[in-house]
Amino acid sequence: MPAQLPRTPTRDASFASDWQAEILERPPLISPARQYVYPQAVEEVERGALLLHVTPARASASDAAPFLATFALGFQEPSLPHGLWACPNPHQLCAVAGGYAYVVNAHQPEQWQQISYRPVTTIRAVARHRLLIFTGFHALCALGEDGLAWETKRLSWEGLRITDLQANTLSGFGWDMTTDTEVPFEVDLRTGHATGGAFI
Repeated sequence: MPAQLPRTPTRDASFASDWQAEILERPPLISPARQYVYPQAVEEVERGALLLHVTPARASASDAAPFLATFALGFQEPSLPHGLWACPNPHQLCAVAGGYAYVVNAHQPEQWQQISYRPVTTIRAVARHRLLIFTGFHALCALGEDGLAWETKRLSWEGLRITDLQANTLSGFGWDMTTDTEVPFEVDLRTGHATGGAFI
């Protein structure tokens, strides 16, 4: 029997999109002709997978017909992100299944990438800078309109906590294994340049 979803899926529409998507609880009785599985080589992808029925804005175009997308679950941990995020690029969507984050071109679903953090622990949309920020255990990266905009240096031995977002600065704490304390850091949202942090 398929595992239950980690929690009620999140839906974030901080950016405008030229697609529509429905989060499904189970495969539809009548599936669209186009179907995609992410990643392609995975066992038991149905177990807790995130299912999306995606309709690009230009539904009359031959390469923009609706499609079913199945995203393999990363982890069952309910605190990890799970759901659908709009991206700075209106053609893209970000589907997150138990901390595994997939960025897909809704008009050309064969074009996709997986965020390298396994798992992604938090996701934040920063509309001012048109960035979607992903936090891992050790660093952060940001997706912009043209792809990966930046990635920070390693900021923690194991675990990051974001505490504040100002105009151009993200602030937080990273864990220092040598002292068992949290050490503050700051990231310039324009460049990804980071100061502070715990990892040397």
